[in-house]
Amino acid sequence: MNLTKNGNGNGGLGQVRDRLSLDPLRDAWAGAPAAVRWIVYGLLIIGGLLLPSESIGSFMAPSGVDWPGMLSTQIAIYVLLAIGLNVVVGMAGLLDLGYVAFYAVGAYTMAIFATKYHWTFWESLVLAIAFSALAGVILGAPTLRLRGDYLAIVTLGFGEIVKRTANNSDYVNGPRGVQGIPHPPSLSEWEILGVQPLKYGLLDARPYYYLLLLFIIVSIIFVKRLERSRVGRAWASIREDEDAAELMGVPTFKFKLAAFAIGAAIGGSGGVVYASQQTSITPLNFEFIVSALILAGVVLGGSGNLPGVMLGAALLAWLPERFRELKDYRMLIFGAALVVMMIFRPEGLWPSRQRKAELAEGTGGMGSLGAEVAVPEHDGPGPVETREEGK
Repeated sequence: MNLTKNGNGNGGLGQVRDRLSLDPLRDAWAGAPAAVRWIVYGLLIIGGLLLPSESIGSFMAPSGVDWPGMLSTQIAIYVLLAIGLNVVVGMAGLLDLGYVAFYAVGAYTMAIFATKYHWTFWESLVLAIAFSALAGVILGAPTLRLRGDYLAIVTLGFGEIVKRTANNSDYVNGPRGVQGIPHPPSLSEWEILGVQPLKYGLLDARPYYYLLLLFIIVSIIFVKRLERSRVGRAWASIREDEDAAELMGVPTFKFKLAAFAIGAAIGGSGGVVYASQQTSITPLNFEFIVSALILAGVVLGGSGNLPGVMLGAALLAWLPERFRELKDYRMLIFGAALVVMMIFRPEGLWPSRQRKAELAEGTGGMGSLGAEVAVPEHDGPGPVETREEGK
């Protein structure tokens, strides 16, 4: 088969990717007036508030499944965790395979202080965020001198250490976990359209979804402001070439440590809401597969681009549940869809232009992974050049 080479140097696949490009929409958004942007933001928030309605759930959830419950316990949680992991992986270029550990720290902090010391939900939330950030610092301080796959192995081990520690500790009841975790205190009996968004209990999952939506909005604002600041520019320089960033005077260790702490804090906040909604947690809730799925959502959506990351995480949480009637075949079909996705859009569903450029240069779209990566551009009869990241 004769595939002509296009401007991207990728032949037929490159032509398909060009047709799927979101660049025209991105250009239109970049040139949109501020008023138009605020209107779009407002409409997105209104859409998020209306998402748990029964009319939407009738086709978004399989028959007999509680759609608001699916939103709060899976989709919104995954989106919040993906925003936090994107700080580490997408913005700073650090591969973290143990992100579930920070999720667990937040959940167990909530469980311990609410059941043993009778702290309120909001007091436990602040402490859980602080403890999760501290856990990120504790993990990062001795390990962030490592790079690539070595760092990935250490973070994977940290996630297993947290789970094993909880499983073998009598203080948190070992494998039985912690039960009787209180719900957040209801703030009001106020009702709108048949919903009491500030009344937390066991029967209605919608208030927990609205709480997670608030956390997601706050996290988005915080992360976007960081991205446009000196911190965000430092993360971008570290992701693209850490050695060059150091030579230019960027204190790389300090900024990598900040990325771990901020990402961990966001993950810990998700753990708090999860524990308070479920009222009981066990170490089995924090398996490695959670870290793998969140990372897959970040890469699938477009590492480094917040809308893409959120889209990828939401799809990854929603699709297997939506097609649950297919039983075991749903995971086979889902895996095949991911493979097709990586063939035609390896940069993700909604990548940023900067990340697409990094992928085209051979960095893999996820910062330095400590391995040699083939350069896609190659002309002439000579061998394909490779370059080792960081050199």
